[in-house]
Amino acid sequence: MRTDTQGPTLTVDELAARAGVTVRTVRFYSTRGLLPPPEIGPRRVGRYGPEHLARLALIEELQRQGMTLAGIERHLRGLPDDVTAHDLALERAVVASWAPENAETLDRAGLERLAGRPLDDQDLERLAQLDVVDRQGEDAFRVDTGLLRLCVEVLDMPFAQETLLEARAVLTEHSRSAAQALSGLLREASAEQDAESVRSLSAHMQPLVVQALLTAFQRSLRQELLSWLGGRP
Repeated sequence: MRTDTQGPTLTVDELAARAGVTVRTVRFYSTRGLLPPPEIGPRRVGRYGPEHLARLALIEELQRQGMTLAGIERHLRGLPDDVTAHDLALERAVVASWAPENAETLDRAGLERLAGRPLDDQDLERLAQLDVVDRQGEDAFRVDTGLLRLCVEVLDMPFAQETLLEARAVLTEHSRSAAQALSGLLREASAEQDAESVRSLSAHMQPLVVQALLTAFQRSLRQELLSWLGGRP
């Protein structure tokens, strides 16, 4: 869609097709302030970029969680003014984690629409190795919808597949350890409550804990990168 040095390249029709919505829906979201205005190019044609596509994906996920349009507007207003497409993809992953089940079975067209781009056989193989996509048949794929877009971005990074798999193993190991430790703390804190209250508390705490973990990890990673780069931003 674009690189760091290129501007948005999608027309409103192309944006709608990539996001799997109608042009009318794109224009409706724009009038409600859910999408930033496009960049105006030659012949007064609006051009859209990764942020618009990522916002549409986030809106779709919020709707899937049952959030009303007013709730979605409040949620998006709470995001930073300088939010990037990558930040929006992370936000969508957090929102998707609120749901008890993040996997869906999609055909090839649905998978590519959710990914935001065409996927060749090598892409599918690499995503399968990352446990994000599992082929169920000739044209059926079991997809981790919460991680798909992030992993598709990772595919474009200049790392060997072995490095990505090792990174995944590190994240899995440490996230499981953090989940076990936090679960133990919550069990102790709610030991005197009945089962229904504990379930309600768990459902309420899950998105808060996920967001807290994500924020803490982002800060720690930023500090490590700054140290690695010798203090350069």
